[in-house]
Amino acid sequence: MFARHLALLAFLSVAYAFPLDQSNWQLIPNAEGFLHLVNINPYNLPEANPSDPELHFNPEADIEFRLFTRNNPSQAQILEINNPASVTGSNFNPAHPTRFTIHGWNGNGNDGLNTRTRDELLALGDFNVIAVDWSVAAVNPNYITARNAVGPAGFGVGRLIDRLIELTGANVNNIYVIGFSLGAHVAGNAGKHFNGRINSIIALDPAGPLFSAGQSDAVSPQDGLYVETIMTNAGLLGSNEPLGQANFYPNGGRTQPGCGTDIGGGCAHGRAPAYYIESLRSTVPFRATRCASHIEILAGVCTPSGPDANMGGQPSNFGRGVEGVFFLTTNAESPFAQG
Repeated sequence: MFARHLALLAFLSVAYAFPLDQSNWQLIPNAEGFLHLVNINPYNLPEANPSDPELHFNPEADIEFRLFTRNNPSQAQILEINNPASVTGSNFNPAHPTRFTIHGWNGNGNDGLNTRTRDELLALGDFNVIAVDWSVAAVNPNYITARNAVGPAGFGVGRLIDRLIELTGANVNNIYVIGFSLGAHVAGNAGKHFNGRINSIIALDPAGPLFSAGQSDAVSPQDGLYVETIMTNAGLLGSNEPLGQANFYPNGGRTQPGCGTDIGGGCAHGRAPAYYIESLRSTVPFRATRCASHIEILAGVCTPSGPDANMGGQPSNFGRGVEGVFFLTTNAESPFAQG
């Protein structure tokens, strides 16, 4: 770890020696926590469009959907949008709740979010867990190109859900879509495909660079019947703004205990999936206080306003009237929840 920090500092000293507009550059970690210095110049940035040929990304053909159930807990069955037999011949059971998990930038379907969420859910009960591998677009040294693919990727997830409904009678009210970082916006776009009729969208520290509330391809409160965000590196790698119906800010949402100096914010960013995964089976809840405003949370204060709520968990807070902004504290290491 020490050697990695030395290499990073040497890299940064070289990078900052060049006459660059430093406001355009930011350290962003990939799914494994390795930092990349990327140009996030926002000028003339086009919004994502599913038909944009510049993306070189065909979501119906390029996304791999890996189904896991209790009958195949570790050996994936591949579901294909344009291959009905891959669905009807699989272990997918429409009577069981379905959970999609979606990785972030430079990740893939075998990331920790996907595998650990799968393992926790299948230990909990009968689920259809579908790991979404959109690495064809997400594994790209150009962050802007990957960022612009969240709309098409979400469209692809929506198309598979279309097929599940058509071929098996699956119900959108029995589906959650869970995404981390760029994958959180992919999850939101899957919800947009259904005009907000999917039961729950869980957005784990949705990516902040080149996103803002109200953008057509950013996760929004309208993307599901219930939309929850967990903000752990708000204002740096994660979005600073509340993007869901219920928005949880553990430890204030910017930095996280146990992350040390956290160069680039990668540790804090990765806490969002860690907290969510723990919440699925933990007997100790992530109990949070509803605060009067987002401004208060940014100022490090919280005037209790309304009922408390649990962050994460299975099932979600859908139907419980949970909305607004929430503050909670966590432990510095696992188990994180304090009740």
